[in-house]
Amino acid sequence: MSANKVGKVLRLFTSKSGTSERFLEQKLLLDTNGVLDDKFYSKNIERSVLIASTASYDLVSTYGIEMPFGYLGENILLDYNPYALEVGTKLKIGSAILEISQHCTICNHLTTIDVKIPTLLKNDRGVFAKVVQDGKINNEDKVYLV
Repeated sequence: MSANKVGKVLRLFTSKSGTSERFLEQKLLLDTNGVLDDKFYSKNIERSVLIASTASYDLVSTYGIEMPFGYLGENILLDYNPYALEVGTKLKIGSAILEISQHCTICNHLTTIDVKIPTLLKNDRGVFAKVVQDGKINNEDKVYLV
């Protein structure tokens, strides 16, 4: 399998049942049902992992709006912008392989910091991916297109 390095993992997050709080993680364990120990595990495998880019945070900050990392609901924050990738594109991150399944939609909770955020990030919130190869992802892992 040929791979082209495109970026790296900057932050990892999970959501826990019963809370809207995001938890910063050092590693994620994934299987074909999603991110283990995440409240969305085994809910919808086509939307089991949310990948976002610092480009979204940079875009919002150009309008004077500060958002903390994790605010977009991402599991994986990259220094690479995957938003233009086609559905079906595969990424190798750590020992896991993820396949882009759809672009992320805008959620109403994004207005809690500023009502302009959903409009600003209409096409730049993130991408959903499904896990096609179980594995572990660590902070600082490299990201490859495969």
